[in-house]
Amino acid sequence: MRFMMWLIPGAGAVEGEAPGNGSDADGAAAMARYNHALWQAGVLVALDGLCPPSMGARIFFAGGGAELVDGPRSGTMGVPAGYWMVDVASRDEAIAWASRCPAAAGETIEVQRVQEFADLAVDVQRELTRDAAVRAHGAERGGPRRRPVAAS
Repeated sequence: MRFMMWLIPGAGAVEGEAPGNGSDADGAAAMARYNHALWQAGVLVALDGLCPPSMGARIFFAGGGAELVDGPRSGTMGVPAGYWMVDVASRDEAIAWASRCPAAAGETIEVQRVQEFADLAVDVQRELTRDAAVRAHGAERGGPRRRPVAAS
């Protein structure tokens, strides 16, 4: 089972500060050891730190459209600073790994299972499989190329 583990800074976090024992070398070394332990155990699928919230944007959907509500936002409470994707045998194992993280006081790790294809209803699986076949056929014929989305 795959689980996403988000590191959420505490209320006292400073915009741009690296999570996990602050931004000091000892904290970074402890986090590197933790990441290496995940990798050595063969459970690490992916991990990344995230840029500060001020470099991002938040889009809300209402009334049939998308709206940029707060633009590059400030504050970090409840905003992930980084993540790990792990593939483990159970929720308990994911929680055990999250509990080993050398996070600083006040930081939180949120653990959530990734929805797998088999978790979906049969009719949804069928539709997604059909859609994948259409995309594969389009790729064989030199299908769509990546293009930027026009801002509205």
